[in-house]
Amino acid sequence: MVAMATDTNEPDMNDPEFDSAVLIETADGVATITLNLPERKNSLAPELVNLLAERIETANNDDSVRVIVLTNTGNTFCAGADLKSARPGISEPKGLSFADVFTMIMRGPKPVIGRIDGHATGGGVGLVSVCDISVMRDDAKFGFTEARLGVAPAIISVVCLPKMRRADASELFLTAERITPARAEAVGLINDAVPADEIDARIEHYIDMIVRGGPLALAACKRIINEVPAMGIDEGLVEMTKQSGELFRTEEAQAGIAAFVAKETAPWVPEARQ
Repeated sequence: MVAMATDTNEPDMNDPEFDSAVLIETADGVATITLNLPERKNSLAPELVNLLAERIETANNDDSVRVIVLTNTGNTFCAGADLKSARPGISEPKGLSFADVFTMIMRGPKPVIGRIDGHATGGGVGLVSVCDISVMRDDAKFGFTEARLGVAPAIISVVCLPKMRRADASELFLTAERITPARAEAVGLINDAVPADEIDARIEHYIDMIVRGGPLALAACKRIINEVPAMGIDEGLVEMTKQSGELFRTEEAQAGIAAFVAKETAPWVPEARQ
């Protein structure tokens, strides 16, 4: 059975346990951000959330980073809320919230790939779903387990519901049933459910494809995906016509078109991937 969240002592901002709760490593245009509290099932204590926000901000502001990969240590990607820190009467340390993390991923310029190497429940499902692309090992468990704790998947619904049919959302929210990654793929919450020994190859495939796109173009793709569905048809056509013209006039577009015509690699592709 997969635990929804970890019942631990009240988090302490000065606890050295949290110093390496979220790791970051950058190489060849990829920033790998790793949730690294396996003994707590990478549950969302405020300290972990704050560190995660810091790592995402660092990667988004690093011009050498083309893609962010979000992954985990241990057998659980993220078990959702830390139950001790979520109880009434326990004050949260100052810092960014889980909702802020969602905003930073969605509105940040860098594509985010979820390498989901373990179970995801509760808030962890939201973290999986907010990634631009998510690949999950097919022997893990996945589920909106909040109702069985007397709460609801409220914050994560903002990033999950746009990807789901209403029928699927009603079933999974109300039953709180844990499902397979294959079912999560079928309802649109992840891109791929693959055997554990194939996950790295699939992640590498997505990285190799994404870095061939221009940085400004990829950032524009993310804006379009997140903004256009909320627009009416007339507004959307006017705004996207404007954005298209602006993009074609950028130096990036001119360099990309010139490279295409010359049958050369675009200048923004990392040297290690040319």
